[in-house]
Amino acid sequence: MKAYRMVALTVLALIILTITVLTINGNATAQSKLDPLPSMVAVTFVDGQGTGAANAVDYVKALVDQYRTGELSADFQFPLENTYGDTVRALDGFNTSVVVSWLDPLTEDESAEAPRFGANNDYIAYFGEGWEEAGTPYFQGSGDAAWVWVNHEYISNAQPTAETGPTGQHLTLAKFLNENGLITAAPDEQVWSEADLATYTNWYQKQLGGTWMRIVKDPETNTWSVDRTADNMRYDATSDTLAAVVGYEVSAPATDDAGQSLPEGVVPGIMADCSGGTSPWGTIFTAEENSQDYYGDAETCWTSSNAFIPEAGCDAGDYISLTLEPSEDSEFGSSPAPGAARQRDYYGFLTEIDPGVAPANYYESAADGGDGVGHRKMGTFGRVRWENVTFVTDENFQLIDGQPIVMYGANDRRGGRMWKFVSSEPYTAGMTTPEIRALLDDGTVYVAHLAGLDANTGFTIGGEVPTESTAGQGQWLEISLESEDIAPNAAALGDGTETIGEALQDVEWNNIGGFETDNDVLSAHFTAATKVGVKETNRPEDLEWNPADLSGTPRLYVAFTNHGRPNALDDDGVMYDPELHDTESVVREDPLGSIFILEEADPANPAESTEFTYWAAWTGTEGVGPFDAANPDNLMIDADGGVWFGTDGNFGRNGTADGVYYLDMNPNDATGANPTFGVAFRVAAGPSDSEATGPALSADMGTIFFNVQHPGEAVEDGIASTWPQVR
Repeated sequence: MKAYRMVALTVLALIILTITVLTINGNATAQSKLDPLPSMVAVTFVDGQGTGAANAVDYVKALVDQYRTGELSADFQFPLENTYGDTVRALDGFNTSVVVSWLDPLTEDESAEAPRFGANNDYIAYFGEGWEEAGTPYFQGSGDAAWVWVNHEYISNAQPTAETGPTGQHLTLAKFLNENGLITAAPDEQVWSEADLATYTNWYQKQLGGTWMRIVKDPETNTWSVDRTADNMRYDATSDTLAAVVGYEVSAPATDDAGQSLPEGVVPGIMADCSGGTSPWGTIFTAEENSQDYYGDAETCWTSSNAFIPEAGCDAGDYISLTLEPSEDSEFGSSPAPGAARQRDYYGFLTEIDPGVAPANYYESAADGGDGVGHRKMGTFGRVRWENVTFVTDENFQLIDGQPIVMYGANDRRGGRMWKFVSSEPYTAGMTTPEIRALLDDGTVYVAHLAGLDANTGFTIGGEVPTESTAGQGQWLEISLESEDIAPNAAALGDGTETIGEALQDVEWNNIGGFETDNDVLSAHFTAATKVGVKETNRPEDLEWNPADLSGTPRLYVAFTNHGRPNALDDDGVMYDPELHDTESVVREDPLGSIFILEEADPANPAESTEFTYWAAWTGTEGVGPFDAANPDNLMIDADGGVWFGTDGNFGRNGTADGVYYLDMNPNDATGANPTFGVAFRVAAGPSDSEATGPALSADMGTIFFNVQHPGEAVEDGIASTWPQVR
């Protein structure tokens, strides 16, 4: 999600003025002692404040009800104050603790080479110990001890080059490497040798990927910490982690970091891991989002403002030919490290991690005689800048007997879309985990077309924000060369009968080249959806299936973070002439974001639904009032169907900290002294200039976890924050 925020300069100036330089014997302490560090934090319920609540979720909902009925004490601050500071804050009734921070040892081995917590943590998945007995990891097992998965997305600021030194978080990593004798360059050195740069690349890659660790709660203090005696492990972007790409043929055979050939279809490392999803069978699906930063964008035909780029492999008159060799200007493509240069299409997938299985153990399908264990990249779902994934389950958060497995995924880019994967064969109760996983080897991919959505906003229909009573109509459209669904732009570019399959193969359609194979379609989903005129949306950051929705109907929630750049397509799905794009394309004006609901035409059997309705559940607001918030990002559904979200960009937009919110979607709360239906309540907040990522609940819903991502990122060298250390 690596957001590009408008920095609130006045706020940053105030923070900077508060920084005290700690000195020892007249000399400044090592900056690494005060560098801001991304962290995982726990917000734990300790006192119901007279509400009778037994856990964090019930407590917040009780406070909402008191506010709604006018019974909330005037002395009690709720929602949490809308302000900023270099700390984690939460409502009275909670305590907060730092579970782990970047570069902390994960085991009792404290050597530099031993497993350590990675950078800019994002997605969190909680597996309460003993969950296996219930048959689903959702809200099962212990609330006091668990194995958790945490994603590590990127490192902020600038890495070192041969002629420039590192800044921000990269400077922090350089200090760590220098202090441990792993590089010869001084951390702030402006000239770096090839040997040091190669070493740095390897350690940069080690900071990405994910962490699998056991955490425990202290019954005395109600604080959480890592159990360093457990078999905690790291999965990263080096070839120490391997994954098989399933259902997609990569552009070239891969090698490991030493240059040795890997088995066919096996690629090294995971990276750009943003959000993700937990499967009902107990694996992790981590979403590789901004992999273009590391090796270059495979879909080179588009600018960041969605303008088509001629002569970049997608011109009309021929089949699309993507550039898949690593870019020499990319983070890792520019490295002198052996094995650092990798094909662009090794990444950008939803990746299924078999947690606890050795990182080098790649997946071999049970359907092909393998054991069904290990790690894989879901080529069957295609490549985009994936933000997350969610799974259709019943109200008990289990797969539905007799129905195909249904997955939804979001493409976090301006103009990105929502996608649906439906397995070809159904799940049958009693299947083993390898048998369930084999179902995902084959299936159909659909893209969401939000018909009627206004091009100038991306969140209105006919100039009005849609409500449940004025909902828009959408379709799930199959994206493949065999698709018989009518292309959304068929009426504008043809006679209205042209299918998506025909349009994709047509080398002239929408003035974009054609797709020769379905493998080409899978490699460039954004281009394929744009070619056939699928409506663009406003950075769908996260989506979550809610099987216990308080409406009584299962629903899909989608967080649209923002959009402020031009569109690729007009309202009819026709691509703007690239020579006129700057003057003719409509600029989306959505700086605040929104949360939408998609309701399947057949909510009980989403695999069969080809249509849905959609409307806004909540829209962001600008200001510093108690209920102002902007830029929703990660979503979370509690065991009772409640909706929660974190924000990314509220600090830049409103000048107040990003945080975690409860969104009241109980239709019974539309009445009272202060109706709360559709109102978001701030529950916790992070340090200013950090993103509140990956909200997750313990199995007993007693603790809310979230990540403090990129504290101090927007200020050079991170001097505006020392989180989580005391100045």
